[in-house]
Amino acid sequence: MSTQTIYQKTIKFATLKHLEKAQTIPGTNMPYVVHLSNVAMEILIAAQHSADFDLDFAVQLALLHDTLEDTSTTLEELTERFSLEISEGVLALTKDDDLPAEEKMRDSLNRIKKQRTEVWAVKLADRITNLQVPPMHWDQQKKKKYREEAKVILETLKGGNSYLEKRLAGKIEEYESYI
Repeated sequence: MSTQTIYQKTIKFATLKHLEKAQTIPGTNMPYVVHLSNVAMEILIAAQHSADFDLDFAVQLALLHDTLEDTSTTLEELTERFSLEISEGVLALTKDDDLPAEEKMRDSLNRIKKQRTEVWAVKLADRITNLQVPPMHWDQQKKKKYREEAKVILETLKGGNSYLEKRLAGKIEEYESYI
């Protein structure tokens, strides 16, 4: 199956799942699929700058990375529709709601580090995409915390994808202007 066909199949599935709750990008009226396609775009470009990079695997993860966390999608459904490896990658990218808030990110990063580096790349791409203009309702403390989380992600996933690491470091620096 071509990358284009894989992308189309995956983005249609993810879009329908996120539309169930009329999910938008926080702080905007933009449909959530814009975020998903932006993460996938980071992956598409990173693949051109990365040796031994499984683009088909990574682009599916990019488009599906929030389905377990934000939609009614089940692990079994992802495994059936895509593969066990995809569902396990998405699960690693999903925060565990049973944990205290302060432990969720570290737990997810620990699970991501046990996966292939394409999973690491999706986490880096996700945070790159999220380091845009913060939602208007965020106070200074929330913005600073988000920036600090980005630094933890960058440090923890160092060595996973040098192209995306440079992109994230640049986005963290640019984000200073919002604080």
